[in-house]
Amino acid sequence: MGSIVLLTVITYSIRYVVRNYYEKKIVETNAAIIHSHVEEVESIYRQMRGWRHDYKNHIQAMKAYLEMNQIDQIKGYLNELDEDLMSVDTLIKSGNVTVDAVLNSKLTLAQSKEIVLNAKAQVPKSIQILDVDLGVVLGNLLNNAVEGCLTVDNPQDRFIRVYIQVMKEQLYISVTNSMNRQVRKIGKQYITTKSGKDHGFGLLRIDNTVEKYGGYINRQSEEGVFATEVMLPL
Repeated sequence: MGSIVLLTVITYSIRYVVRNYYEKKIVETNAAIIHSHVEEVESIYRQMRGWRHDYKNHIQAMKAYLEMNQIDQIKGYLNELDEDLMSVDTLIKSGNVTVDAVLNSKLTLAQSKEIVLNAKAQVPKSIQILDVDLGVVLGNLLNNAVEGCLTVDNPQDRFIRVYIQVMKEQLYISVTNSMNRQVRKIGKQYITTKSGKDHGFGLLRIDNTVEKYGGYINRQSEEGVFATEVMLPL
């Protein structure tokens, strides 16, 4: 009888510890997501504020052209302004709304942190992958890439390369970034370190989503560079 009671106590204790661990992880993850969103919104807001700051100058220039009856110059000026405005928060157009939303949000933030960007993406308007799952994969890949770049002291050495394309009925995603931190590997699982603690929750979320679709993931780490390839069946 005593052994049964002891076993019950141990079982509940383990459940309590595990539940508290995952609840703490969820809180930490939600806080990180909120912090990331705040940074992204602030970055976009700064871009918009910069454009608004120049608005008065643009109006004055066009009024001057109008007074001189230089209609062609006004048309050219308006075309340039249109291109400039379209460049705000539209660093890339893949053809897929979800991909564009995530990429432009994350890459705008990366650009504000002096990270050199090279991104190419072409994705069908409609795919079988759920928007939420696509957001989990792309969002975590780019969050990790930005974090890795920020460990590099010299901004000129920071870079993120993104390539997304459909290949043989699979969505191929490649993200490569510079970094200057330790990356440990336990078996086939990479675990990055952040502030002296294991920081692999984002990697785990990517892995779980890829597994959900029966996809493929490959990570490679070399000196100063971290690369991830993901393939998701369509």
